[in-house]
Amino acid sequence: MTISKTKASLYSSLQSKKMRTKHGLFLVEGEKCVLDTLGAFELENLVATPGWIDRNRDNQDIVNDNIVTADSSVMKKISSLSNAPEVIAVFRIPDEDNSEIVLHPDGLYLMLDGVQDPGNFGTIIRTADWFGFDTVYASRDTVDLYNPKTIQSTMGSLRRVKVKYVDICSIIERSGIRNVYGTMLNGENMFETPLGRDGVIIMGNEGKGLSDEVKALVSHPLLIPPYGNGGHGESLNVAVATAITLSRFRFN
Repeated sequence: MTISKTKASLYSSLQSKKMRTKHGLFLVEGEKCVLDTLGAFELENLVATPGWIDRNRDNQDIVNDNIVTADSSVMKKISSLSNAPEVIAVFRIPDEDNSEIVLHPDGLYLMLDGVQDPGNFGTIIRTADWFGFDTVYASRDTVDLYNPKTIQSTMGSLRRVKVKYVDICSIIERSGIRNVYGTMLNGENMFETPLGRDGVIIMGNEGKGLSDEVKALVSHPLLIPPYGNGGHGESLNVAVATAITLSRFRFN
């Protein structure tokens, strides 16, 4: 079945957060991301070129009843990428889980405080997947998970990593977590500081770092030190800093 003009227009509008929220739908673009994400969310439609469908007829993961075809010009209209892919999945945004979240005192958790760049957010989710974190807890002012750039940057890791938007301060205080690690420019050298195997790791906003409210809860401020005594940038990219920090904890 060929995609209708109405659906093509609807799917194209999902690049906007307002329209994603209104219709409860989001896009995953490109073969790798689509195939890696199938099964993690309820599928609305799979939009693909006839050539892609022909090459994937034997793929048991493809739900044939949900496939609609589109030519390259329509794919370009729907896609947020500069080079439109041959396949785009349209998934339903799951209902928010409003059950109370309580963290186990002996666990190790990753939290994000106000991360705003969708590419950074998606890369952090992908990094969390690599280092064995199955959930990322994000403050409510963190960028939208279903932003196309966020989704693209996860590279399919949303199949394994859940994202929960929470009140960071409330959840930490309620759970009685002892070790709260926060990355700060005035923190202690993380490569010289003993680290526990439990607690919360908090990464801050790209420009402002941790909010004052969250900073007040940090028991262990940490710094990724620059190399040498020469000149260097003002700070690390938050996604890069997250990768370094998680590796330090996992191989502590």
